[in-house]
Amino acid sequence: MWRDNKPEIRKSKFENRKFRAGFALYEVLIGLTIFLVGVLALGRAVENCLNASTLSAEEDRIREILSNRMAEIQTTPGPPDESPSTLKIVTGYGPVRLLQKSARQNLKEENGTLLDSIYLVTLTAKWTRGAVEQSKGIQFYVYRPG
Repeated sequence: MWRDNKPEIRKSKFENRKFRAGFALYEVLIGLTIFLVGVLALGRAVENCLNASTLSAEEDRIREILSNRMAEIQTTPGPPDESPSTLKIVTGYGPVRLLQKSARQNLKEENGTLLDSIYLVTLTAKWTRGAVEQSKGIQFYVYRPG
């Protein structure tokens, strides 16, 4: 038989298994890293959803406060009080200051008739979220014939 003069280099079965076991370990570590990044991203998304839900509930509560006060003013007989007033309302999200201002509007119709029984009412709710003051307001007209 004819033979090559080069020595044959063969890895033993033990060395080959070590290499494959090491490769499997890297695969597992990479898989765990990808899984960890996914779990962290999911946790962050859930946290953002909870924050958005809390902010939405807070904004809904403020809208409800403004809407209720507007309904009170509209159903109260007589003209609204023209002096500025402040109400303090305690909510589950902290205290809310409700500022009310109203002023008689001397509006005229197209033919020149004076409409002096119309009041412009401005309601402003102010509250603190974190360390930042927030506000939301509405304006509406009230007709009170005199």
